[in-house]
This record gives sequence, structure tokens and C-alpha cells, in this order.
Amino acid sequence: CQLEDSRLATEVAKEHPDIYASIGIHPHEAKIFNADKQQAEAFKALFKKAKVIAVGECGLDYYYNHSAKQEQIKALELQLELASQHNLPAIFHVREAFDDFWPILDNFKDLRGVLHSYTDNQENLDKALKKGLYIGVNGIVTFAKEHQLAVYKQIPLSSLLLETDSPFLTPIPYRGTINEPSKVVVVAEFVAKLSGKSLEEIAEATTNNANNLFGI
Repeated sequence: CQLEDSRLATEVAKEHPDIYASIGIHPHEAKIFNADKQQAEAFKALFKKAKVIAVGECGLDYYYNHSAKQEQIKALELQLELASQHNLPAIFHVREAFDDFWPILDNFKDLRGVLHSYTDNQENLDKALKKGLYIGVNGIVTFAKEHQLAVYKQIPLSSLLLETDSPFLTPIPYRGTINEPSKVVVVAEFVAKLSGKSLEEIAEATTNNANNLFGI
């Protein structure tokens, strides 16, 4: 979410062979990040660390607006420039901000990425798929309303990624407890039932998708 935990992510990845790092400035943190030029330089230096495979999560959040819109846009554009320079995919956090997000993304034609924790409508899903983005689905799917489930059903297997967003968004039946990566299997089981596919099909496809996007 910010410089310090991005740095910590690179350290954890260095210490564990099966862990990789994404580095990013969450839109909530944009104002603080932009106010200190030293933070930007320190953030750029993290791209030299081993096992950094993605930028994010980065994006726009107009639901909470913890940082002003222009601050969010500035931080997002910097990160997309760095992602392009280093040929890395981006993990996008976009909440009630797609009208501003799409024109920004269009300035980075070859950028790969995933819409993390997708909960938006069919129209924006269609735009995302047309632009070649992956769609991240997490514990929210297990307690989503019918109209949202209808959107999830339209995600092609070739564009689907599973995620936890731990320690948040714990899936049913574990709501109210701390989420952790092991619970991604609950999401996989729910998505398999929702889509009429086997758990093995979901696991194989989403693993391949993650490998393809992140180069692991």
C-alpha cells in the first residue's frame, strides 16, 4: 500500500523461495507519497530488488477519497510509467472511478494487469476484457448479491484470477475472522460451483493465468 510495506515485501520475497513481491502506492496513500520527493526516489529504487514481479496495488478510489482525485491520478500515472519501463504488470484498485481510470490506462497501450477485487458492473467488465486485463475474484464472491453473481459468471476462465486480499474480505463460512492465503481454496470452490466447472479446472486455469501475468 505504501513505500514501507513495499520495501518489506521485497525483503520477505528475498528470504522465501516461493514468495514474490509487488510494490505499489495505494490511492489512499497518494497524498502523503506525492508530498515527499524522496519517497518517489526510494520507491523507484525498489524496482532493482530481486523477485519484484508487479506494481500495485495502484489505482483510483473515489469511494473513500482519502487522497484528492488529482493526487491519486498523479501517483497512478507515475506507477504506470514505471511498470511500462520495467515491463511489469499492474495490480489495479479501482473503486467508483472507472470514468477516470480508462482514459489513463489507454495512455499505456501495452500494459498488462489485473483488476483486483472486482465488484463493478458488466459494462466495465466488458471494457476490461477487451483491453486484455485479468479479473481478480476473492471472498466477496461468497456473499455477493444475485446481480453481482451474474457479472462474475461472465468472467471467462482465461481471464480469471483468484485472490484473498488478506487480512480482509474473508469468505463465508469464515466471515469475522482474519483472512489468509490458505482460504483461497474456499473462493476456488465457490467459483467452481458458480461456473459449473470442477475445482481442478478452476485451479489449473487460474494458476496458469497467474503464471502468465506475473511471469512466475
